[in-house]
Amino acid sequence: MTMGLAESAAIATALAGCITDVKSRRIPNVLTFGATATALLFHLVHGGGYAMLWALAGWAVAVLLFLPFFALGGMGGGDVKLLAALGAWLGPIAAVWIALWTSIAGGVMAVGVAVFSGYLTHALLNLWTLVTYWQSVGLKPHPALTIESAGTSRLPYALPIAAGLMVTLWLR
Repeated sequence: MTMGLAESAAIATALAGCITDVKSRRIPNVLTFGATATALLFHLVHGGGYAMLWALAGWAVAVLLFLPFFALGGMGGGDVKLLAALGAWLGPIAAVWIALWTSIAGGVMAVGVAVFSGYLTHALLNLWTLVTYWQSVGLKPHPALTIESAGTSRLPYALPIAAGLMVTLWLR
């Protein structure tokens, strides 16, 4: 496979997201919105209105896939916007695959972080607490189990997003 400009831009966006997320635990809007705007413009210039709509569909699919996790307090908004920017670069089908591989990579990395930080038992207890909470009150954020309230080590989710991107590109 030859690496095109859109794929290269998506990789650069993901890497920049990783750097900022690891350093500051934030993915800045200037990166995510800037990458999205650039992707839309790129596709408009290189493919016309249909290509720009295709990029917009990639953005929308990515947002729809990760927005529930953000709404439940389990993911930051920057993570959703980073995946959406990658969807804008690569389109809706790629956005689905990136989200799938990201979820798998995120699960593996989260277990690794929990094991190495000695947090695994506590994490499993939190998961059980969350499931029982949802059974009793419905799908709502648990006040004590959101990324804002968590007092433990957190996984910079840009890392699994970048891994999901790379697996998606590799399997293309």
